[in-house]
Amino acid sequence: MKKFFYCLLFLTLAASLLSGCGSEKVTDGKTYTLKIGMVVDEQDPMYLGALEFKKNVEARTNGKVKIEVYPNSQLGSTESLEQQAQKGANVAVITDSGRLAQIVPEIGILGAPYITDNYEQTRKLAMSKLFQAWLYKLQDHGYRVLSFNWYQGDRHFLTNVPVKVPADLTGLRIRTTGSPIWQDTVSALGAKPVNLDWNKVLSGLQQKKIDGAEAQYPATYGANLQKGIKYIAKTGHFQLMTGLVTGEKWFASLPEEYQTILLEEAIKAGDFASKKTIESLSDYEAKLKASGVVITEVDIAPFKKATELVYEKNNLLDLRKQVNDVLGKK
Repeated sequence: MKKFFYCLLFLTLAASLLSGCGSEKVTDGKTYTLKIGMVVDEQDPMYLGALEFKKNVEARTNGKVKIEVYPNSQLGSTESLEQQAQKGANVAVITDSGRLAQIVPEIGILGAPYITDNYEQTRKLAMSKLFQAWLYKLQDHGYRVLSFNWYQGDRHFLTNVPVKVPADLTGLRIRTTGSPIWQDTVSALGAKPVNLDWNKVLSGLQQKKIDGAEAQYPATYGANLQKGIKYIAKTGHFQLMTGLVTGEKWFASLPEEYQTILLEEAIKAGDFASKKTIESLSDYEAKLKASGVVITEVDIAPFKKATELVYEKNNLLDLRKQVNDVLGKK
């Protein structure tokens, strides 16, 4: 009995010491700083979501994790921030599936043309076990996705000539990202894709280096592209769902309690930003119209048909079937 008592005492003391070691990580006075960069402006729902993230993380960590938010490419391009994060810098970035698909190809299906019809379907896919498993693979490449539920809206074609059918895009130099799927989508519709940093799009339009772009309303208005275009064709070819991504090395340096807080608050902030996006779309459309831009509804059927080539070229047919199973689509 006495032997049992001492064994029990030893285990109790050991557990207490281990517990003390664990709590020491969040009470040693050390602070951590995460700098979040994005290409959009201070009025954009993504920026507002990042501020919500900052407020809640700093409150829950008693200021031990500080969040700094930098809009308008102040910290550099999306690609530059991704590289910095991968190397261990204390930065995070709002980025899209197309860029991450260059590391884990399956992720690219989220940014395929017309893969989802609306925000609800897009969020369901992004939060599914299927998609989350693909995001998990990024950890082996130096990235940590805090959440991937930051909805920026559907993307449309911005031009200086009317666009009603895909043929109207033939030969136009259209700015898009460097994502192969996005580049192939623009090509499938007859245009010539041009990869240009977002903060150079307006000058590119004004200097006639490009003939148009494809983008969502908040970013379009925030970048003043209404000063360089005359028409918007509501093709809705991409439902832009993005993620808040940092580096695995920096994330692993945090105490586990703080890691959990960041993950939880990133999801909440993503939903907050998405709600702001949805609420703002009609207002942005009204502002764009008021600035003189002609916005037209189009029959998306021929655009969908033309972009079927993208699924074949990028070996996405099987992935689309998996996605349709998740969404309950035939």
